Amino acid sequence: MNLPKPKKINAEKYIAGLSLFKQKVAKIKLSANESALGPSPKAIKEFNRVAKNIKRYPDSDGVFLRNVLARKFKLDPKRIILGSGSDQIFELICKAFLDKNDEVIVPEYSFIIYRIYSKIYGAKIKYAKEKNYKISVENILDKVTKRTKIVFLANPNNPTGTIISKGALLNLRKKLRGNILLVVDDAYFEYVKSKNYSSGMKLFSNYKNVIITRTFSKIYGLAGLRVGWGYGPKKLIYALNQVKPPFNINRAALFAAAASINDVKWLNKEIKHVNRWSKIFFKNFKNLSIETNFSYGNFLLLNFNKIKKNSKNIFLKLAKKGVLVRKMDVYKIKNSLRVTIGNNKENKKFIKILKQVI
Repeated sequence: MNLPKPKKINAEKYIAGLSLFKQKVAKIKLSANESALGPSPKAIKEFNRVAKNIKRYPDSDGVFLRNVLARKFKLDPKRIILGSGSDQIFELICKAFLDKNDEVIVPEYSFIIYRIYSKIYGAKIKYAKEKNYKISVENILDKVTKRTKIVFLANPNNPTGTIISKGALLNLRKKLRGNILLVVDDAYFEYVKSKNYSSGMKLFSNYKNVIITRTFSKIYGLAGLRVGWGYGPKKLIYALNQVKPPFNINRAALFAAAASINDVKWLNKEIKHVNRWSKIFFKNFKNLSIETNFSYGNFLLLNFNKIKKNSKNIFLKLAKKGVLVRKMDVYKIKNSLRVTIGNNKENKKFIKILKQVI
């Protein structure tokens, strides 16, 4: 009997950071770059209020949240598109712009979801080599061909935590052909304190060939609600809206996100906490002779070559003691792990256990 045959998709499957190890819930989950302090109490209150009336469909265009974002960041609400996490914005971009055999350039150590969606929609991936885990504008430009359609990058970059200077980023856009779309992922921009840095939104909000994405999953602590957004020129956002599914953000998520964006006090508390612990982590790793780079996100990348330890063994030993971090195998970063900054209790326990394991 002949059965329906799905088309062959030549792309990796995204593997999320573990919440379980050997069917046991991890006591300390530092594997997914989630918020250290969790969502704003105002967001939780709003979520609970709206959840009482979930029989109603959400506003398919998310007008209320788009207006809140527009006021907050002084943007045009008509140029904002909402997604189920920024992941969905990346998918919509690939769906709207990529044809078979188009080429997409990504830094070699970049968020895996860029290449997954690009491959699903038929594109070929070109990997631009990084320099000391930093995105190289020169190496991106070297990969450009007549088939190049999109360049994806995050700033700060995940999983390395490094940043591209505002000058280098502007130079990249200047030297790319005008018909190549640059997508700048601002997922971790709030954590950065550097004079050499500007967010994608600040640099490119008035460009006609750049789309900037942001998320509520990281600093705002709403990863479980899946809310992200993109900003770009009207013509490109119109194209994304043509392929966006209806009702892609649920009602409670729309209102919780709106409440969280206005809680500046909570946001600053999270930033202060992460920047403080980033320095503590960095210092402890250096004292243990673990190679790491100063991170501008809420996570750090660790390499164990210098101390001649195996990252897989360290991962297993941490996991057995109830601490989950992120393996870097899928990113092809050898003998390395990525750790998210958690709350005070989690961070102290992690450092204590890591020292025992090392």
